[in-house]
Amino acid sequence: MAEENQQDNRQFAIQRVYVKDISFETPMGAEAFQVEWKPNINLNLNNAAKDLGNGFHEVVLTVTVTAKLGDKTAFLAEVQQAGIFMVQNFPQEELAPMFAIYCPNVLFPYAREAISDLVNKGSFPQLLLAPVNFEALYAQQMQQQEQKPN
Repeated sequence: MAEENQQDNRQFAIQRVYVKDISFETPMGAEAFQVEWKPNINLNLNNAAKDLGNGFHEVVLTVTVTAKLGDKTAFLAEVQQAGIFMVQNFPQEELAPMFAIYCPNVLFPYAREAISDLVNKGSFPQLLLAPVNFEALYAQQMQQQEQKPN
């Protein structure tokens, strides 16, 4: 009965979505525009959660995109897309998946748009990141942790 009441009291709300940090670099400079554009694109994702107290949590999704032409970096774009989420009355074991799956799913479209805008403003061809399956990434991470020797 107590567990049922706790589930009834669960609360989740998006309080704010914001860009925490953003950067764009073009190490090659003008040279990047003078060669054939066939880049090798590397996408790196990371997320972190911080307890702000009173049931509020900050989740930061870091999206880093590197475009290389041969061994030279044409551009590097990085966005830390953050959100403040109210998460109350959830069992402790459900918090990690909430911060690793659900919150990044909310934040990723904003980060994707910011990366696209940065690349466009850098005068490079349009870059649209494919959707990310954060549930699969979380499952993979959990599996890797289980396989690590103690």
